[in-house]
Amino acid sequence: MIRPKDFSFVRTICVGDLMLDRFIYGAVTRISPESPVPVIAIERTESVPGGAANVTRNIAAMNGECSLIGVIGNDKVGSDLIGSLSEFDHVHFVPINDDARPTIEKTRYVAQGQQLLRADHESVHSVSKSAEDRIYACAVEMLQSRDVLVISDYAKGVVTDGLLRRLIPAARLSGVPVIIDPKSSDLTRYAGATVLTPNINEARAATGMMITNDAEAEAAGLKMLAMAQCDAILLTRSEQGMSLFRRDQAPLHISASAREVFDVSGAGDTVVATLAIALGGGMTMDDAARMANAAAGLVVGKRGTATVSISEVQEELNRLAEQHLQIPSGKVRTLRSARVQREDWAARGLTVGFTNGCFDILHLGHVKLLEFARSQCDRLVVGLNSDASVKRLKGSARPLNMEMDRAQILAALAFVDQVLIFEEDTPLEAIKALQPDLLIKGADYKLEDIVGADIVHARGGRVVTFDLLPDRSTSRTIVQAALRNGDAGLTGAAIS
Repeated sequence: MIRPKDFSFVRTICVGDLMLDRFIYGAVTRISPESPVPVIAIERTESVPGGAANVTRNIAAMNGECSLIGVIGNDKVGSDLIGSLSEFDHVHFVPINDDARPTIEKTRYVAQGQQLLRADHESVHSVSKSAEDRIYACAVEMLQSRDVLVISDYAKGVVTDGLLRRLIPAARLSGVPVIIDPKSSDLTRYAGATVLTPNINEARAATGMMITNDAEAEAAGLKMLAMAQCDAILLTRSEQGMSLFRRDQAPLHISASAREVFDVSGAGDTVVATLAIALGGGMTMDDAARMANAAAGLVVGKRGTATVSISEVQEELNRLAEQHLQIPSGKVRTLRSARVQREDWAARGLTVGFTNGCFDILHLGHVKLLEFARSQCDRLVVGLNSDASVKRLKGSARPLNMEMDRAQILAALAFVDQVLIFEEDTPLEAIKALQPDLLIKGADYKLEDIVGADIVHARGGRVVTFDLLPDRSTSRTIVQAALRNGDAGLTGAAIS
């Protein structure tokens, strides 16, 4: 099992293009009479560090220490970026001022959970030789007391050829691994790096090769290793996961997490940050890559330029180990991650329904109930009694199927959006935490007996019952199987 540890002792340097990401949220209810464009009524604005600053933000979110070096202009955006970074513990920002260029700002207009427009204010010409020298001097001064160097190249002019030619050898000479998020298709610029983290589009641009399967990815990976003269390539492949390539070693293909993708903004930064803190903390390259993959799977399920905590990553990795799978179904969630997902759905204006049960042997009655429940809402969460909970409710011989097996079977249904395993005898705590808009139960329950009905009603939600199919139940299935096989013990288990 991969066990992320306390990374508070890991000291990193991050050098690269800085920017401020602004998100302007509002609602669109009409089209402009002046031209056929939507009119957004602005409700609120959020600003977060972007580019190399977002890598730093991700490192800090996982308790690592990071010194950030980059260029800003003498402007309000630069001041806002400094103020935004000051909110993060363990971040030491070394801004290099350049009056000749503006601080990069990306403004996204978002309505009903969708981006309408992105407006960029930037200059992409190379920074002056004086600025390059100051960046190099600051970084070299820190190398002797740092564990890893990250270079975040967004092709905005900070990561110059001259800086790369000097900084990469200096870091390697100091025994500091160098992780580079490359933007240039000329990978020879990054010669000598420890690991590059291109995405699928960057890899295609660099190699000129199609990359649609593992075999094509391996061919491209070998070509990139030769081009970059680096130790490793971690290729991020979107829904196909990640692939790690090294010389004289078999490729490592890591499956993607099967979860709903809400926003990919900054996902590459999360990969680089996680890889950096893991390698800086002494993890193997294989385990660091798996940890980065888990973190990326979590962050794309959040809104905006988001981060993940080390505890969230640990929960994800724990589930993988429990299931003996590389990546679990993204539909199976802990209460904490389920709550985060529920907040995302709410922000998008989606109604969330909740139903629950043991679902020991899935039968047609279950399927019809779940299908009906999903028809009443935009997203359906299914609360599932844990093994211990089922034993208390049904007797020591139950359940017949383990909780993770039951969870995965439910998650395989298209009309189930999330499965939440709860340890208590009732789903009351889960309902309190998730605050669903709709509660669905079988019609064999009276309204006053439905757990959580009062909570849902109190927030203006609905409680709906469904007429169950006759003669369909797990207990009946067990009894029928026992009678056919003459197993009195199994019949007793069903009755208990």
